[in-house]
Amino acid sequence: MTCKKLLVAAFILIISSTVAFSQEKVRWLTFEEAVELSKTEKKKIFIDVYTDWCGWCKVMDKNTFSDPEIAAYLNDNFYPVKFNAEQKEDVSFRGATYSFVSSGSRGYHELAAGLLNNKLSFPTVVFLDEDFRIISPVPGYHKPDFFQKVVTYFGDDHYQETSWKEFEKNYTK
Repeated sequence: MTCKKLLVAAFILIISSTVAFSQEKVRWLTFEEAVELSKTEKKKIFIDVYTDWCGWCKVMDKNTFSDPEIAAYLNDNFYPVKFNAEQKEDVSFRGATYSFVSSGSRGYHELAAGLLNNKLSFPTVVFLDEDFRIISPVPGYHKPDFFQKVVTYFGDDHYQETSWKEFEKNYTK
Protein backbone atom coordinates (compact mmCIF):
# COMPACT_ATOMS: atom_id res chain seq x y z
CA MET A 1 0.00 0.00 0.00
CA THR A 2 2.76 2.46 0.90
CA CYS A 3 4.65 1.75 -2.32
CA LYS A 4 1.48 2.36 -4.33
CA LYS A 5 0.93 5.71 -2.59
CA LEU A 6 4.53 6.71 -3.28
CA LEU A 7 4.12 5.88 -6.97
CA VAL A 8 0.91 7.91 -7.18
CA ALA A 9 2.56 10.82 -5.36
CA ALA A 10 5.58 10.65 -7.69
CA PHE A 11 3.30 10.58 -10.73
CA ILE A 12 1.35 13.63 -9.51
CA LEU A 13 4.60 15.47 -8.80
CA ILE A 14 5.94 14.74 -12.29
CA ILE A 15 2.70 15.82 -13.98
CA SER A 16 2.39 19.04 -11.95
CA SER A 17 6.01 20.03 -12.54
CA THR A 18 5.58 19.37 -16.29
CA VAL A 19 2.53 21.66 -16.34
CA ALA A 20 4.39 24.34 -14.38
CA PHE A 21 7.37 24.25 -16.76
CA SER A 22 5.17 24.27 -19.85
CA GLN A 23 3.47 27.54 -18.89
CA GLU A 24 4.55 30.21 -21.30
CA LYS A 25 6.62 33.12 -20.04
CA VAL A 26 7.10 36.50 -21.65
CA ARG A 27 10.26 36.40 -23.75
CA TRP A 28 11.54 39.85 -22.80
CA LEU A 29 13.86 41.67 -25.17
CA THR A 30 16.01 44.75 -24.86
CA PHE A 31 14.94 47.78 -26.87
CA GLU A 32 17.90 47.22 -29.19
CA GLU A 33 16.92 43.57 -29.79
CA ALA A 34 13.36 44.59 -30.68
CA VAL A 35 14.67 47.19 -33.15
CA GLU A 36 16.93 44.58 -34.75
CA LEU A 37 14.17 41.95 -34.99
CA SER A 38 11.78 44.45 -36.54
CA LYS A 39 14.15 44.85 -39.48
CA THR A 40 13.28 41.32 -40.63
CA GLU A 41 9.72 40.91 -39.31
CA LYS A 42 7.45 43.84 -38.50
CA LYS A 43 5.48 43.62 -35.25
CA LYS A 44 4.16 46.10 -32.76
CA ILE A 45 6.39 46.80 -29.78
CA PHE A 46 5.23 46.43 -26.18
CA ILE A 47 7.45 48.17 -23.61
CA ASP A 48 7.21 47.64 -19.87
CA VAL A 49 8.84 50.75 -18.40
CA TYR A 50 9.81 49.99 -14.81
CA THR A 51 12.30 50.81 -12.07
CA ASP A 52 14.08 48.48 -9.65
CA TRP A 53 12.55 50.21 -6.61
CA CYS A 54 8.94 50.15 -7.88
CA GLY A 55 6.80 47.81 -5.78
CA TRP A 56 3.86 47.83 -8.20
CA CYS A 57 6.24 46.95 -11.04
CA LYS A 58 7.20 43.81 -9.14
CA VAL A 59 3.53 42.98 -8.51
CA MET A 60 2.81 43.45 -12.22
CA ASP A 61 5.64 41.01 -13.03
CA LYS A 62 4.39 38.48 -10.50
CA ASN A 63 0.64 38.65 -11.17
CA THR A 64 0.11 39.96 -14.68
CA PHE A 65 3.13 39.18 -16.84
CA SER A 66 3.38 35.68 -15.36
CA ASP A 67 -0.15 34.85 -16.56
CA PRO A 68 0.35 32.26 -19.36
CA GLU A 69 -2.39 33.73 -21.60
CA ILE A 70 -0.94 37.23 -21.36
CA ALA A 71 2.59 35.92 -21.93
CA ALA A 72 1.47 33.97 -25.00
CA TYR A 73 -0.42 36.97 -26.39
CA LEU A 74 2.52 39.33 -25.88
CA ASN A 75 4.98 36.86 -27.43
CA ASP A 76 2.75 36.22 -30.44
CA ASN A 77 1.65 39.78 -31.20
CA PHE A 78 4.48 42.05 -30.05
CA TYR A 79 8.17 42.32 -29.47
CA PRO A 80 7.95 42.60 -25.67
CA VAL A 81 10.59 44.89 -24.18
CA LYS A 82 11.57 45.36 -20.54
CA PHE A 83 13.03 48.84 -20.10
CA ASN A 84 14.50 50.13 -16.83
CA ALA A 85 13.66 53.84 -16.69
CA GLU A 86 16.83 54.42 -14.66
CA GLN A 87 19.29 52.40 -16.71
CA LYS A 88 22.69 54.00 -17.17
CA GLU A 89 23.46 52.54 -20.62
CA ASP A 90 22.93 54.74 -23.68
CA VAL A 91 20.44 53.65 -26.32
CA SER A 92 20.97 54.64 -29.95
CA PHE A 93 17.85 54.78 -32.08
CA ARG A 94 17.21 56.40 -35.45
CA GLY A 95 20.33 58.54 -35.35
CA ALA A 96 19.82 59.81 -31.79
CA THR A 97 21.48 58.69 -28.58
CA TYR A 98 19.36 58.55 -25.43
CA SER A 99 21.21 58.72 -22.13
CA PHE A 100 20.75 58.64 -18.39
CA VAL A 101 20.07 62.03 -16.83
CA SER A 102 21.09 62.48 -13.23
CA SER A 103 18.31 64.18 -11.27
CA GLY A 104 17.96 64.35 -7.50
CA SER A 105 18.97 61.14 -5.74
CA ARG A 106 18.21 58.96 -8.78
CA GLY A 107 17.64 60.16 -12.31
CA TYR A 108 15.93 58.89 -15.43
CA HIS A 109 16.71 57.67 -18.90
CA GLU A 110 15.84 60.02 -21.77
CA LEU A 111 14.21 57.21 -23.76
CA ALA A 112 11.89 56.41 -20.85
CA ALA A 113 10.95 60.09 -20.55
CA GLY A 114 10.20 60.24 -24.27
CA LEU A 115 8.10 57.07 -24.23
CA LEU A 116 6.12 58.33 -21.23
CA ASN A 117 5.60 61.88 -22.53
CA ASN A 118 7.75 63.11 -19.61
CA LYS A 119 5.26 61.68 -17.10
CA LEU A 120 7.55 59.37 -15.15
CA SER A 121 5.04 57.05 -13.49
CA PHE A 122 5.76 53.39 -12.82
CA PRO A 123 4.77 50.92 -13.94
CA THR A 124 3.72 52.20 -17.33
CA VAL A 125 3.47 50.06 -20.43
CA VAL A 126 3.82 51.63 -23.85
CA PHE A 127 2.43 50.34 -27.12
CA LEU A 128 4.31 51.24 -30.30
CA ASP A 129 3.23 50.47 -33.85
CA GLU A 130 5.41 48.54 -36.31
CA ASP A 131 7.27 51.75 -37.19
CA PHE A 132 8.05 52.59 -33.55
CA ARG A 133 5.46 55.38 -33.32
CA ILE A 134 3.79 55.66 -29.93
CA ILE A 135 0.23 54.34 -29.96
CA SER A 136 -0.38 54.88 -26.27
CA PRO A 137 1.24 54.69 -22.85
CA VAL A 138 -0.90 52.93 -20.23
CA PRO A 139 0.16 53.82 -16.67
CA GLY A 140 -0.40 51.85 -13.49
CA TYR A 141 -0.70 48.34 -12.21
CA HIS A 142 -3.37 46.21 -13.90
CA LYS A 143 -4.67 42.79 -12.91
CA PRO A 144 -4.50 40.02 -15.54
CA ASP A 145 -8.19 40.03 -16.58
CA PHE A 146 -8.24 43.76 -17.24
CA PHE A 147 -4.79 43.73 -18.80
CA GLN A 148 -5.85 41.04 -21.28
CA LYS A 149 -8.45 43.52 -22.58
CA VAL A 150 -5.81 46.25 -22.88
CA VAL A 151 -3.31 44.17 -24.87
CA THR A 152 -6.10 42.84 -27.11
CA TYR A 153 -7.35 46.38 -27.78
CA PHE A 154 -3.94 47.47 -29.04
CA GLY A 155 -2.65 44.13 -30.34
CA ASP A 156 -5.65 43.45 -32.59
CA ASP A 157 -5.80 47.09 -33.79
CA HIS A 158 -9.22 47.78 -32.24
CA TYR A 159 -7.85 51.17 -31.16
CA GLN A 160 -7.89 52.27 -34.82
CA GLU A 161 -11.67 52.00 -35.20
CA THR A 162 -13.25 51.65 -31.76
CA SER A 163 -13.16 53.79 -28.65
CA TRP A 164 -11.85 52.12 -25.51
CA LYS A 165 -15.23 52.59 -23.84
CA GLU A 166 -17.05 50.81 -26.68
CA PHE A 167 -14.44 48.05 -26.90
CA GLU A 168 -14.51 47.38 -23.16
CA LYS A 169 -18.31 47.24 -23.15
CA ASN A 170 -18.36 44.59 -25.91
CA TYR A 171 -15.20 42.67 -25.01
CA THR A 172 -15.46 38.92 -24.64
CA LYS A 173 -12.48 36.75 -23.91
